[in-house]
Amino acid sequence: MNISIDVKENEKLVEVKVSGEIDAYTAPKLRENLFPLAEKEGVQMVVNLSDVSYMDSTGLGVFVGVFKNVRANNGEFKIIGLSDRLKRLFEITGLADIIDINTQIEGGVQ
Repeated sequence: MNISIDVKENEKLVEVKVSGEIDAYTAPKLRENLFPLAEKEGVQMVVNLSDVSYMDSTGLGVFVGVFKNVRANNGEFKIIGLSDRLKRLFEITGLADIIDINTQIEGGVQ
């Protein structure tokens, strides 16, 4: 159960590429990486999950927390590259109505 988190920061834009599985074992590492970034004023965070093979409710919890922090600091939060399975997870929980999700990767083909 591995997770890889690649963060690229360019002024207010923060791009995060997550690979692997997001579950009870890896979610704390994800939280540890994302929460400090989410607290920056006016941050524009884009999280790419195109290489995430599995995510459970603990992963959803991390993204809800990050989303709330970003919004509290006048920022924008977007998740891209969702597989059909992950997109369905966000839809079933109602988070797709709250969090900006996009199954396509901007400027590219999935």
